[in-house]
Amino acid sequence: METVSPHKRVVVTGLGVVASLGHNVPDFWASILAGKCGIDRVTQFDVKDYTCQIGAEVRDWDPAQHMDPKEVRRNDRYTHFGFVAAKQAVADAKLDMAKEDADRVGVIIGSGIGGMWTIENQHKNLLERGPRKVSPFMIPALISNMVGGLVAIELGARGPNFGVVSACATATHAIGESLRMIRGGEADVMVCGGAEASITPLSYAGFCSMKAMSTNNENPQKASRPFDANRDGFIMGEGSGILVLESLEHALARGARIYCELLGYSATCDAYHITSPDPDGKGLSLAMTRALADARVRPEEIDYINAHGTSTPYNDKFETLAIKKVFGEHARKVMISSTKSMTGHLLGAAGGIEAVISVKTIETGEVPPTINLETPDPECDLDYVPNVKRTAAVRTVLSDNLGFGGQNAALVFRKM
Repeated sequence: METVSPHKRVVVTGLGVVASLGHNVPDFWASILAGKCGIDRVTQFDVKDYTCQIGAEVRDWDPAQHMDPKEVRRNDRYTHFGFVAAKQAVADAKLDMAKEDADRVGVIIGSGIGGMWTIENQHKNLLERGPRKVSPFMIPALISNMVGGLVAIELGARGPNFGVVSACATATHAIGESLRMIRGGEADVMVCGGAEASITPLSYAGFCSMKAMSTNNENPQKASRPFDANRDGFIMGEGSGILVLESLEHALARGARIYCELLGYSATCDAYHITSPDPDGKGLSLAMTRALADARVRPEEIDYINAHGTSTPYNDKFETLAIKKVFGEHARKVMISSTKSMTGHLLGAAGGIEAVISVKTIETGEVPPTINLETPDPECDLDYVPNVKRTAAVRTVLSDNLGFGGQNAALVFRKM
């Protein structure tokens, strides 16, 4: 089947990551392939009264090494992550803004929650010291579009720029909408992805009250176990994953190194429940089906799926069901993994780092594992690349994410 889009073709030319497993793409990717786990006991606040006391924190991190210390003080932790990952991606793409039409370079970087640390710290200031002690930078620091604004200011990029908020599908939507911007002729280059920093007292209290997070506090490295019969909830991570997308003609004209092509995207809604996925997998299966159709790719052409795979009882079995619906007999042949077993769940940034992983899988032919898969759930009976990476010919990859509110998103990448 012909796989060339009727629109402008869009390629990936730059990658950036800040996460628990590495503050840059090479370190992050090496840790992923080694099956390392970035989850440990939370250190950013006292967790002794919380049912979940573990998380995938970005440790040994000093944003002032990567951005103006004044901007560090004025902005939230989530913004630090996104700004630095975006700078990495732009440098990786060797994008020279002095040679670009700034009106045709855009930025779409989303966050599922935004500046939680800012909200909590400034609320404490209000209660303890009064309204005059609330920072004048509070509002810009907490809003979810600020990463994109700062990145655009840094680059001088005047093209399409807005934030995306769709819970844990945020970054995937941001990348997909950036694809549409280039296809539609509104930009030549888009810097896109997600950033999140919600390992905070209030955020943890809320998720713990929902009973959504793992309570396997004694074994943090083993707590995230997607598709395993003994999974008991997700473990939060933090960080950012950013891509640089370009039209193929623009990338070729400037002699850019091309990682792969971004062929397809779709966004759907379950229209079922605010937190629980549809038990029939309708919305997710529709998103995957439409993404494949957008990419003009047959289901049997997909070599690898980077699954949402949250390690929650519902998500993993319903996602498995959706994959079976879309892929039929091929579902048992396609390689699938949940890298959240290693990175934790980065909420709105999850799709960003998982897109980076998808691209690196195509580039290297190394398929990341799902670690901690020791007792397979009978309802999760596909090939999840258990525990050890696999070397394989990987040409076409699908990455999917789901979010509270019923949002679903899927991307399809292909080797050039």
